[in-house]
Amino acid sequence: MGFTVWAALAATSFVAALLQATNGFGFAVLAVPFFLVFAPPGEAITLIIVISVATSLFVLPGLYRSVDSAMLGRLTIASLVALPLGLVLSSHADRATVGAVAGVTVTGFAAILAWHRFRGLPAQIALRPRHDLAAGVAAGIATAMVGMAGPPVLIYLMLAGAPMRTVRATLIGFFALVYTATLAANAVFVGVPSAIWLTAASLLPAVWVGGVIGLRVGDRLGKKTAAGLAVAVLAVAGLYTLAAAAANALN
Repeated sequence: MGFTVWAALAATSFVAALLQATNGFGFAVLAVPFFLVFAPPGEAITLIIVISVATSLFVLPGLYRSVDSAMLGRLTIASLVALPLGLVLSSHADRATVGAVAGVTVTGFAAILAWHRFRGLPAQIALRPRHDLAAGVAAGIATAMVGMAGPPVLIYLMLAGAPMRTVRATLIGFFALVYTATLAANAVFVGVPSAIWLTAASLLPAVWVGGVIGLRVGDRLGKKTAAGLAVAVLAVAGLYTLAAAAANALN
């Protein structure tokens, strides 16, 4: 890997870690398209998983007091249980169609959330155990089918009107657990080449600096600004998924 490619990956990691620390979500949304430009798909996705684990572990100590541990447990267990179902569905479904449906759904929810947040309308659903499980199942299926665990959980927490610090902390804790489990499964059943571990390790300083800055920025954001940033990230996730589905259909 040349220095120019490494520098591009480091810059992407810094900005993506800053974004995730600021609002709890967004590392994969930002990193995936750029990493795929500079590395083969298998290597890029594995790098993102490794760095996502590191990002979550760097950021979580500054937010762990705001984590709803019971909710986090339900979300994680439901997601991991639903992951095989998502893999089965993914193997039998047309990927372009699935991506298009997911992209339209996430983009539509982003528009709805923007309307509700900026109009000051009340929460639409309650934070309840069965709703936590449903959001976790949706996240597990989404992870297997379109590679994004965050949007279902973020949509649920925002529709429920959860405080933004709780949203950030719970999302980052969720990513730490889910991505760690995914990485462990990859390491045991597929194997992670030593070159990927070394590249990921070399990018960690950029991740750490981005995470530290993101935590400070996130703590200073007002409620409306933080909600606006989360909605913007959701919109980007939805549009990116639509674009990827269109590219798959054309190919």
